[in-house]
Amino acid sequence: MPVYNGERFLAQAIESILAQTFADFEFIIVDDGSRDRSAEIIRSYEARDERIRFLRLERNAGESATRNHGIDAATGAYIAAMDCDDVSLPGRLEKQVNFLRANPEIGALGTSASLTDEDLKPYYTYAVPERHAHIAYNILLGRSVVGASLMIRRDILNAVGGYDPSRKRCCDIELISRLLCETGVANLPDSLYLYRMHDGQWGSTPKGRRYWAELKSRLLFRLWAEAPQASLDRIVRVRGLEKINWLERRRVKRDIRRLIDSMIAAKWVTPDDRDFLFEVMNRQLERTSPRLWQMFCHWRRHHFGGNDRKVEYH
Repeated sequence: MPVYNGERFLAQAIESILAQTFADFEFIIVDDGSRDRSAEIIRSYEARDERIRFLRLERNAGESATRNHGIDAATGAYIAAMDCDDVSLPGRLEKQVNFLRANPEIGALGTSASLTDEDLKPYYTYAVPERHAHIAYNILLGRSVVGASLMIRRDILNAVGGYDPSRKRCCDIELISRLLCETGVANLPDSLYLYRMHDGQWGSTPKGRRYWAELKSRLLFRLWAEAPQASLDRIVRVRGLEKINWLERRRVKRDIRRLIDSMIAAKWVTPDDRDFLFEVMNRQLERTSPRLWQMFCHWRRHHFGGNDRKVEYH
């Protein structure tokens, strides 16, 4: 758990880990040069619970470097992420460990989460897809993972080089993009993490939104060796389920088909996932269509049937 000036919610975050039903862990907390009472709060818990290891950086290094510092010190088989302003529900670690033990082909596992206000009153459930291929698709086109809910096998995390130290923020999605071609990635459907929304969050600032836009551009460039702004703009509109006209629909369908093919070429997904992802694409595009067309599509499926394969739409 990296900490930077986190005194406001830090105690709740620490206590949520200490209260886990799975108790065999080391809790590495890395203070990233905080200037508030964070270090004092961490030391008080370290004195009371021997599972806590407190590491402190003298200068602020950023989230990625701070997480890597903790990973380098870890000895466990699994690395579980945690943010210092959030809460993990009591069964989180136990359910993730049990799943990873039962599914050796999965190397990284997240969970769904509940978005809350600063007093932990829920807004809504942040549902994420369970299937590897859908997670890959959603990196650019939907909700993919709750980064702070991830549990990753330590050997696989080390093999891909950990978090990218050049990125001080938004480092989890970039990490997932590298993990996809190395191991299976999944999400538990259970909401096991409380993601707290509050005024101090960097991601909601104009600078944070620009950073996210730049990350999407970099990911698209990795897949296409180019990142056309028109395609990025269309991807953003589809991701936000904005209504689009028929001409734009044809263009964005071409973009998404190209994305799926490039994900296959990059080994994020397999050729066997193509039909599933085309089905996901068609359902997503249907939701961006005019209301009358959506009603017609629903009527057609109801009366004439169709592919009954389970598809997760989040």
